Amino acid sequence: MINQAQMSDDDSGSLPQVESYKDDEGKNLIVLNGYWNSHTVNLVDDDMRRFENLKVDALTIDLSAVKSLDTAGAWLISRLHYQLAAAGVTIDVRGMRDSWRPLLETVIRDAKELDRDAPTVSVSPVVRFLEKFGRNVSNGFFDFIVAMHILGSTIRGSRTKKGHTAGISLPALFAQMDRMGVGAVPIIVLMSFIVGAIIAQQGAFQLRYFGAEIFVVDLVGILVFRELGVLLTAIMIAGRSGSAITAEIGAMKMREETDALKVIGLDPIGVLVFPRLVALAVVLPFLTVISDLSALVGAAMVAKFYSGIPYEAFIGRLKDAVYLTTYFAGLIKAPFMALIIGIIASVEGLKVGGSAESLGQRVTSSVVKSIFVVIVIDGFFAIFYASINF
Repeated sequence: MINQAQMSDDDSGSLPQVESYKDDEGKNLIVLNGYWNSHTVNLVDDDMRRFENLKVDALTIDLSAVKSLDTAGAWLISRLHYQLAAAGVTIDVRGMRDSWRPLLETVIRDAKELDRDAPTVSVSPVVRFLEKFGRNVSNGFFDFIVAMHILGSTIRGSRTKKGHTAGISLPALFAQMDRMGVGAVPIIVLMSFIVGAIIAQQGAFQLRYFGAEIFVVDLVGILVFRELGVLLTAIMIAGRSGSAITAEIGAMKMREETDALKVIGLDPIGVLVFPRLVALAVVLPFLTVISDLSALVGAAMVAKFYSGIPYEAFIGRLKDAVYLTTYFAGLIKAPFMALIIGIIASVEGLKVGGSAESLGQRVTSSVVKSIFVVIVIDGFFAIFYASINF
């Protein structure tokens, strides 16, 4: 495109210009001059759009000083003519050359016909549903491809440079473990303590009718170790750390830092994603253990004060009800859920566009998808354990 900085002083007169006046009789007048063609009309497009909102009763468009006109210039003039005429403004075009008249009349007529005869497409709800479903399936397939690429890169190792496999950067790994693991301990402890206490209270309330309040220990132990401990921890990490991963990578994508890494020969997956995935896979099992213990402490306290079950009896019954396989049935899920959360968060972060709105949408999508997939995977594990009698 041509702009003023690129044109010489001799060419400055060829630039299109549009100005608004009032003549001696007080009539509103818009004067156009210069070359109005496809190479230059972009310079006056904004000015022409502003004139479309004029609040006048009558207007004269003077084309006497226009040196050249093609379809692009005629379109800007006809758009102004059409918008003002639609608003009830009386328009008079002055100084039009005879050779331009067919072009302007044709463009104005086509603009009116397109606006008046534009077909209204009526789409049934079924078609809209199928269209949205197909688009989601297509987007899901491409997300799966990117996720497998990230997973493969993680399994292969941290390839910080093309053709070179580097070891894990311990400072980066420990920094991520501190943020995702140590920083999450208080909220994990509080949440699990409350959930364990609620389960114990509700279980004891129902079992009291059968004189079997002691079995609330079995209920809490099996439920926490096999399902709730790891599931609640994964959901909390998906909302806390998964959103942070998406926001961090997305912000780097917006500032083109990921492109800068590629330019200097570094792999963004190895530099940004790999340490976060490894940190999640390491800290989530430990957070699961903390969650299990916190839930049991909350349940033991409720059992003591609500049902009168001594701590010694609670611990003794817990040893009889919970086996080592029960404990590992829940702990085995933790690394898988950690990888799922990290991969989904990274994929959504790499999809961030150049706006803050895109960043917010991807962070929300990351949390929703992570929680949904974590719950689905937990269901698959439950089916698998039932099939092998584990």
